[in-house]
Amino acid sequence: MDNEEMKGKGEKSSVNVNENSKNEQLEQYRADAKDQYMTTDQGVRVSHTEDSLKAGSRGPLLMEDFHFREKMTHFDHESIPERIVHARGSGAHGYFQPYDDTLKEFTKAKFLTDPNTKTPVFVRFSTVVGSRGSADTVRDVRGFATKFYTEQGNYDLVGNNMPPFFIQDANKFADLVHAIKPDPDNEIPQASAAHDTFWDFASLMPESMHMIMWVLSDRAIPRSFRMMDGFGVHTFRLINEAGKARFVKFHWRSKLGAHSLVWDEAQKLAGKDADWLRRDLWEAVEMGHYPEYELSVQIVEEEDEFKFDFDLLDATKLIPEELVPLRPIGKMVLNRNPENFFAETEQVAFHPGNFVPGIDVTNDPLLQGRLFSYIDTQLNRFHSANFGELPINSPLARTHNNQGAGFMRHTINKGKVNYWPNTLGGGCPMMAPENMGGYVHYMEKVDGRKIRARSESFNDHYSQATLFWNSMTEPEKKHIVKAAHFELGKVMSKEIRQRMLGHFSKISMELAEMVSEGIGVEVPKNFNQESTGNYENNEASKTMKKGKSVKETQFVSMEKNKIETAVSRKVAILLEDGYDYCEVKQVKDALEKAGASAKIVSKFHGMRKSSTGEELETDKSHITTGSIMYDAIYIPDGEKSIEALLKEGDAIHFVNEAFKHCKPIGTSGGGIRLLEKAEVLGVEFADKTSGNVISNKGVVTAGSDAEASEFTAQFIVAISKHRHWDREEKMMVPA
Repeated sequence: MDNEEMKGKGEKSSVNVNENSKNEQLEQYRADAKDQYMTTDQGVRVSHTEDSLKAGSRGPLLMEDFHFREKMTHFDHESIPERIVHARGSGAHGYFQPYDDTLKEFTKAKFLTDPNTKTPVFVRFSTVVGSRGSADTVRDVRGFATKFYTEQGNYDLVGNNMPPFFIQDANKFADLVHAIKPDPDNEIPQASAAHDTFWDFASLMPESMHMIMWVLSDRAIPRSFRMMDGFGVHTFRLINEAGKARFVKFHWRSKLGAHSLVWDEAQKLAGKDADWLRRDLWEAVEMGHYPEYELSVQIVEEEDEFKFDFDLLDATKLIPEELVPLRPIGKMVLNRNPENFFAETEQVAFHPGNFVPGIDVTNDPLLQGRLFSYIDTQLNRFHSANFGELPINSPLARTHNNQGAGFMRHTINKGKVNYWPNTLGGGCPMMAPENMGGYVHYMEKVDGRKIRARSESFNDHYSQATLFWNSMTEPEKKHIVKAAHFELGKVMSKEIRQRMLGHFSKISMELAEMVSEGIGVEVPKNFNQESTGNYENNEASKTMKKGKSVKETQFVSMEKNKIETAVSRKVAILLEDGYDYCEVKQVKDALEKAGASAKIVSKFHGMRKSSTGEELETDKSHITTGSIMYDAIYIPDGEKSIEALLKEGDAIHFVNEAFKHCKPIGTSGGGIRLLEKAEVLGVEFADKTSGNVISNKGVVTAGSDAEASEFTAQFIVAISKHRHWDREEKMMVPA
């Protein structure tokens, strides 16, 4: 093949990527839906699939039944080993588009710099600890992995919903996972850190303390994948066309803001709907409430590498935004659900070393280990190195190499040549120079002794944990303490509980004393737990001792960064026969206009008749739903409806529970009686017959003569605030 022919092929493959091109490529792997006849794998139409071929209707099965053998063989082999971690996941397709070309100064990665290009993406969200059959709402880190199908090849940003990690060196990863997984003797508990082995490990690993604070926070129980931020965790490099490199941290910020469940709610959802987060993502995409995330970067010049009081290569640290502000660079929209969960969500294979020109690694020892681990685990799952040829993993960019054979090989390589260099194939495939898109690793000088050690600059394990605690609002601090009460309350070993209190005392004595009250052990005096790492002093460590630092950062607090919106919030309308139809219609229309979705909840499914004869269909019955599945509740007026609700224990519990979980509650006229019956006390209610609308701590009430428009306006404001934590101390509500 001559150079001109190769150049033509190169030009052909360098197409402008749009969000439809990946869809078109995936379609060629799918069966033709127009042919309605069932066939075997060989395309032979099947005339009967209910019964196997036998010698007589009651005789033995005949092995010549090729259709039965093929069908059973597929069934017997249709599962693959689940991921060691991140086994339970949910995914969606979409696109990423840069805002402008300003990042050209920092990187030659085209998908980050061309505002006219929509790069197709597939995102997989996941829990970390649990098996595929565990619940969505457990207290856990959440994976946030994005595959960009760029014209330069696939790029994977494999992150979490928390910016730090538990450990600094990948050599401890197997120990971490072994400790947090179910105990090997009895396989208990599932998908939970609340047991002795994990806290034994954590209490002996001071480097994990910053991440422990995040896991105990509300970040570990997200309300929705749509309301969850993402972080690249590691420090990477950006390289521009001139070959200049900078350090970079990647951040995803949800356009709906980051919001959480409350712990009681999370536990109940695990039983009522173990697929809560999966279902929420799927339904949002189907309804057109497309999840949106803004991609931002923190960029640090190479010469500023040692100007902080922490090491940029330490994955247990974050860069406070007060020191390096976020730079928004583009938006991702998820607008299409998978068509086949196994083929797409389950078979997608990520690797943090899948880079494109303009992005490269650093010497982060956790990242370096992951570069090996991810490939190795995919080989275990797929039993083949050809997993990249599966439709969900295949790049849009044209592939041309000398790989061949092996399980699941899809590509049919032509010709005699599968080696390089060669003359028989015209020297093809040729090497691409850097100016033709060839990937060139950043040239970094590396010089050092072979040693099992870490830099002394990695040896500060408490300052950022303290930073996190100091940055929380009072409600957030209380939630961390309650989470510690639950987690450590499950630990049988008093010694382990006491060690953890020792670590907490180094983070904050206030924290340690508050946790101590709930777990039955005293805060140890003069606590000193040596780190298990082998740390070596060096020049970087000396420089960092004088580096930039902050004592508090507002950006790690969910409450301080709350985005107030009613968009995609779910509102339950509690009613029975005899409700006020005009009021329901006005409120429901107003909620939907504000972007919320409103569902009718009654004792039974079926049609509910209003006081004036109109009918509305019940969306959910009390036995199939609960307040935990909604962001707010609304109880319309209507004498007969209210009388019926007052006699329903489920309806009263619905109100109790929503109030306890600090959710907005709206009602009018006779509906106030239901709040009184539910013992939602200590809130100032309007007179049932007045024209007043009163909003107090997220409870919005209106008299029978009040304007519906004023009521809905106040109710939507309450919904936009999401939770009303100033109600949280009211713990006497029976729910």
